[in-house]
Amino acid sequence: MTRPGKLQPALYLVSTPIGNLEDITLRALRVLKECDLIACEDTRQTQKLLNHFGIEKRTLSYHEHNEFTRAAEIAKYLEQGLAVAVVSDAGTPGVSDPGYRIVTLALERGITVVPIPGASALLSALVASGLGMDSFRFHGFLPPKSAARRQMFSEVQNSTVTEIYYEAPHRLPESLADLVAALGSSRRVVIAREVTKLHEEFLRGTAEQVLAQVKERGEVRGEITLLLGRAEKTAPVATDKSIRRRVRELMKTEGLEEREAMKRLARELGIGKSEIYREMQKSK
Repeated sequence: MTRPGKLQPALYLVSTPIGNLEDITLRALRVLKECDLIACEDTRQTQKLLNHFGIEKRTLSYHEHNEFTRAAEIAKYLEQGLAVAVVSDAGTPGVSDPGYRIVTLALERGITVVPIPGASALLSALVASGLGMDSFRFHGFLPPKSAARRQMFSEVQNSTVTEIYYEAPHRLPESLADLVAALGSSRRVVIAREVTKLHEEFLRGTAEQVLAQVKERGEVRGEITLLLGRAEKTAPVATDKSIRRRVRELMKTEGLEEREAMKRLARELGIGKSEIYREMQKSK
């Protein structure tokens, strides 16, 4: 039953701005105003947001150090019919931030869980990166130890998707050096720094080029998202004989004209049509 002027009893996962306060959604503001309680990663940080939008609401700390015990407490409030909002310091709760425990506990107890979407550092960085967006994989924060980072990077040596990581700014130079050591200097890399904030910045280039830029500026500050381009495909080695043979095969089996067969083969090999033409001319 809906209470007049209030939310349905449920657990609301509210996304908050990752920097620019204008990125808060109207729905998020309504939920924060109408809920009974807000569980915060840092009550002081959330209070700044609430004050900015003139929202007075009871808050409760819910962070990585008390998540296990506090989740049980929040679940009791939910079972009493309260509407509880969960927020992290920035972005979406549960994505490299506390949230998973209370979500699983709520679902186990038959409590409705409602996502309130909003700003996302990884998606904002991805869409402006210039790297492939049709498929990607998010890993969260990189390990603090060099050996573990190199192992993680080596596992995506032949990745066919864009790989996304978060990193602490003070570790960025070392992480990029580990990346070069594990994947080589030519892998395409994008560093998205302070996304949506006043000093938003994107560094794009090969791993070697981006590492040089980071080293040159010295201290790096702000929130960092690291994106790796997919592994470059190596075109098959094609001889003039194999090219002629495949062109003739396409002409025979698919009824293509020579020009169309050459175009098809160029796409298959991932090389320019002019290269196919040159090899065909050699045989005439």
